[in-house]
Amino acid sequence: METTVAHLKRGQKGIIKEFTQDLLPIKLLEMGCLPGNEVELVQVAPLKDPIYINVNGSHIAIRRDMAIHIALEIIEDNAVI
Repeated sequence: METTVAHLKRGQKGIIKEFTQDLLPIKLLEMGCLPGNEVELVQVAPLKDPIYINVNGSHIAIRRDMAIHIALEIIEDNAVI
């Protein structure tokens, strides 16, 4: 199973590898969700959607169904349980 932004735990970091589908909104790409950029899961909303991520210093709220299409390589596992 490939790790995606939707599978991160709070505090985990990863590098964006690719997008599993070409459905990512242009707005996310403009805010830095590009291959090679670092992503950290900051917080998850009470009902598990949306999730809040930090991409190169920008905090972004993203829906879980969109986050599942962003494949990652885990670089730091400082997960907070």
